[in-house]
Amino acid sequence: MRRLALLVGIVALSVSGMASAQTRVPPASLAHTQLGDPVKEAQARTLMATLRCLVCQGQSIIDSDADMAGDMRALVRQRIAAGQTPDAVRDWLIARYGAYVSYDPPLSVGTAPLWLTPLVLLAIGGWLARGSFRKRRR
Repeated sequence: MRRLALLVGIVALSVSGMASAQTRVPPASLAHTQLGDPVKEAQARTLMATLRCLVCQGQSIIDSDADMAGDMRALVRQRIAAGQTPDAVRDWLIARYGAYVSYDPPLSVGTAPLWLTPLVLLAIGGWLARGSFRKRRR
């Protein structure tokens, strides 16, 4: 019975290893999708550095290897190449994916907690520190 379990485990590990060893398509930033105009490519790269990868969440789309980030890089380059301004592209991406896609979300009702929470926590910390210092003086 143990030999059967061991054999099943080895087969399962082999199959999972083969699945993870499949080749991946390189991210769009590494492929030949760069814009021909260096000014537009610089605009696109600057914009991509300010957009959050929705899969990785801690990386910008220019740094991420996720397929979604590659698709977003391609969208940014297509729209910049079509003549849209980086602000228009950012607005379009925010409308499509939500304000979370931007590292600097605009102030609105939905993003107000993102902007106000640090201020509220700082005020609470100051109030607690003030109370602690008053108790020590007495």
